Amino acid sequence: MTTVASTGTATEPAADRAALWREVVAATGPVDRAAAEDGVRLAYRLAGLPEPERIVWAASPLEAVAQAMRLTADGTAGGSVRDEVRTRPWADARDRVAERLGPAGWADHWAVTGAQLWDTTVMLTERIRTAVADASSGVPGGGQAVRLALLDAVLGQHDAAWLAAFDGEEGAGELAGIAAVARNAGWWWPYERTAVVAERPLELHRDEAGRLDRGDGPALAFADGFALHAWRGMPVPAEFLDGLAGLTPGRIRAEENAELRRVMLEHYGYERYLEESGAEPVQRDAAGVLWRIELEGDEPLVMVEVINSTPEPDGTHRTYWLRVPPRTRTAREGVAWTFGLEEADYEPERET
Repeated sequence: MTTVASTGTATEPAADRAALWREVVAATGPVDRAAAEDGVRLAYRLAGLPEPERIVWAASPLEAVAQAMRLTADGTAGGSVRDEVRTRPWADARDRVAERLGPAGWADHWAVTGAQLWDTTVMLTERIRTAVADASSGVPGGGQAVRLALLDAVLGQHDAAWLAAFDGEEGAGELAGIAAVARNAGWWWPYERTAVVAERPLELHRDEAGRLDRGDGPALAFADGFALHAWRGMPVPAEFLDGLAGLTPGRIRAEENAELRRVMLEHYGYERYLEESGAEPVQRDAAGVLWRIELEGDEPLVMVEVINSTPEPDGTHRTYWLRVPPRTRTAREGVAWTFGLEEADYEPERET
């Protein structure tokens, strides 16, 4: 379980408040249901709406979509009030903050707040939406009905990017309810008489770039079994990961899906694959050794083998493998490309 500290105050630097919202995005484990429900009711009151008659919990966005569709179909939920609860307060807050800061000031403010979270969070939410739609393809009304239901969602902790931009800013108090839910729950669906709220995930695994990434299980997992599997941001089937431990060069070459083959190569290791495939070097020069293997249905695997001139503590010299574009014809050209240079412009004082 990840415990999320309360967000900051107006006296704290914007970048510090953004860091706290980064923790909100990454929070996992059981939520504080009482605090989340208080936030839901506050969001309704701040929007000038009566509080919902009931709040229904779901274990994941997948279960929450099913709940929302059932409750709206039987008429017990009422119509969506997302515009009143989320869209209009967001637009009003943005207009006020942008007017106060001016265009340049707003751009600078966004750069140190919301922009720090935006790309990776949007990527994550799109993955969740796609997975929910795929998993719900057999429901009455089909995928289109599910996608429409997803449009009614407020993203809870995954609204952190823009909440970071408004946190502590003058005139953003009408977002207090939405922020309280975000700190204490996942996605939620506000309707006239009922709100459906999803739990946060139990697990979240990401790489240094913020992409979903795990080689031995789900990268994002919820309590009801809804999960996303990914390797360095690329969606992969769950059964695909099970086979990574027993990879061989032959199995890699036999994979027809080029994207999955690249995942296999990364997991197996380029150096190991070259060695065990009986690859032969195609060119050598002072920069290193150029290797090339043809891959059916994909671009060739071209690598430069370079040796670090600086010795390790034990006196050995470490070997590095650099993947370079298929057009590369010399090791020197490949090394130059890794520095963003043409071969003629690459003149290192010392090879490293």
